[in-house]
Amino acid sequence: MPKALTPQYNPHEIESHIYDIWTSSGFFNPDKLPKRHKKPFTIVIPPPNITGSLHMGHALNATIQDIIIRKKRMEGYKTLWLPGTDHAGIATQNVVEKQLKKEGLSRYKLGKEKFIERIWEWKEQYGNTILEQLKKLGASLDWTRTRFTMDEQYQEAVRKAFLHYHKKNMLYKAEKVINWCTRCGTSLSDLEIEYKEEHAKLYYIQYPIKDSDNHVTVATTRPETMLGDTAVAVHPKDSRYKNIAGKMLILPIHHREIPVVTDEKVEKEFGTGAVKVTPAHDLLDAEIGERHNLPVMKVIGPDGKMTKDAGPVCEGLKVSDCRNAVLEALKKENALEKEEDYTHNIALCYRCATPIEPMPSMQWFLKMEDLAKKALTEVKKGRVAFHPQRWEKVYTDWLENIRDWTISRQIWWGHAIPLEGEEDVLDTWFSSALWPFATLGWPEKTDDLKTYYPTQVLSTARDIINLWVTRMIFSGMEFMDGKPFSDVIIHATILTKDGKRMSKSLGTGIDPISLIEQYGSDATRFGLIWQAMGNQDIHWSEEHVRAGKKFLNKIWNSARFALMRLPEEIEVPTSPPDAKTEEAKTILSALKTLKKNVHKQTDMYEFGHALHELYEFYWHAFCDVYLEHIKQSHEEEHAHVLVYTLAESLKLLHPFIPHITEHIWELLPHKERKLLIIEEWPA
Repeated sequence: MPKALTPQYNPHEIESHIYDIWTSSGFFNPDKLPKRHKKPFTIVIPPPNITGSLHMGHALNATIQDIIIRKKRMEGYKTLWLPGTDHAGIATQNVVEKQLKKEGLSRYKLGKEKFIERIWEWKEQYGNTILEQLKKLGASLDWTRTRFTMDEQYQEAVRKAFLHYHKKNMLYKAEKVINWCTRCGTSLSDLEIEYKEEHAKLYYIQYPIKDSDNHVTVATTRPETMLGDTAVAVHPKDSRYKNIAGKMLILPIHHREIPVVTDEKVEKEFGTGAVKVTPAHDLLDAEIGERHNLPVMKVIGPDGKMTKDAGPVCEGLKVSDCRNAVLEALKKENALEKEEDYTHNIALCYRCATPIEPMPSMQWFLKMEDLAKKALTEVKKGRVAFHPQRWEKVYTDWLENIRDWTISRQIWWGHAIPLEGEEDVLDTWFSSALWPFATLGWPEKTDDLKTYYPTQVLSTARDIINLWVTRMIFSGMEFMDGKPFSDVIIHATILTKDGKRMSKSLGTGIDPISLIEQYGSDATRFGLIWQAMGNQDIHWSEEHVRAGKKFLNKIWNSARFALMRLPEEIEVPTSPPDAKTEEAKTILSALKTLKKNVHKQTDMYEFGHALHELYEFYWHAFCDVYLEHIKQSHEEEHAHVLVYTLAESLKLLHPFIPHITEHIWELLPHKERKLLIIEEWPA
């Protein structure tokens, strides 16, 4: 008699036990897989920050990757799913600084060396939290190959990459207008900026024309930066200003002379069509200034306070206080024409939400033109494909309008620039760009690198397509002479039920670990994938996790019924048994169709569709129809069809809900017993 299941399904009694069985088997490690597993199949996990704990996006993405890896493992591939974490420069430094603040300390009081020691201590204590949480989700990662973007070998890879670019004259140091966070005290690339809608004021300021009673009115949301104006620009085809181009204006407050220049980048529809040009504190103004050889006056300093060049009215003031002082001074000169309500987007630091201050700064830059061409070619030639394909446009648009990458950062935690006299560190994304091959041993020519590069699939979020995906692709082409992966899955973003962004700070976040503790890992995975139907956003509903729990109960009870009905001498058939009744023919035909569809859907990364089809088959065709017929029948032939259909269903369901399927599989009457994790995928 086959072994029996307990009367009640309790995920907490089986899931950790099953995970222990998997880890003990060694089958997460491709080197330990049976001999039939020959062709490599690799996924590198997007390395979560060491500051992080599992959120819903992580949970969805990890489940997607685990489904792919488990299916490929069953198909006989030598599967490697490689885990690791990212040192997350600014994010980690900010977290530790907050911890120090509670102790009445700062990184400056502590000093650089001791501050770095403190971060390493923090990393050892908290840095692997998210990896442990992934185990609770059932992730079949090869933990023996866990990497960290600041481990010794990885640091060597980063040094090698930097010096490679340096030798090829692709790096240069220059003073340019860059994005600056006054809170973090560092430069940021364009991609490290978030935008927030702000209800503000649009100020109309009169600039007198020299030797005339007339004036030019400009509109601005930032009157404080006018102290650094070195021109006013108009569009060359704007008939309103055809007679003043080349004339001199008198800058209010400072009473300096500044020219009127013409430039095609001016938006005629904004304000009055005449715009103030502050080359030191606006990226577009910097371009205009360069074209017209305008002087650069830096009136905002790295600390967010006004500099000496701002003049006595504002020197030493914070930007917001300077704005008020400038407005008062303009009113006294009768130069403030009017104010209007205005809604626009402001740029914020992606780590601390401080408003960005563009300003000139001496930084290291990586030349991007040739690298961008390589990355564009891989996608345009179809060698790298996006799923869904619409995300390809985000990728190509950015690369076709690329600017050189600011790679230096003025923080303490990170990869030091490996040149004498340099104190800056590299942008976190510079090291992350090497992830698909540095994790496999590059720059050494290791067996892992030879075997598992290129990887096959990358699954990630849409907000880091250009921060990370593009950079991995051009890095792979530059250092490995080949793409790092063939397919890029951009998974949906999980929002609240009413469509708001999930955020711990906003109180709208949901902890997937709490879902696992309440419903179990398999039910949580079910709820995540059930809603992933190719949509761009998922409006989260816990109801789908509860539905998953009910489905698991259905599987448990139906398997329990089947095990009790099976005769003692029966074994699971290795091929479809003969079907003599219409009911048997119908269920086996439906099973054959199911296998074909699920195989196709999972290979096309349509995981939600595959799960829906599995659910419909198992609940309705198998349980509601076939099992109900068996209850009324005493025909012995049903035993073979029953156990075969159950076994094949468990195989198909395993990548999605691995714990319960492995547990039930263990109790089936097999001729040769082995774990479901390495069973052959149904043909």
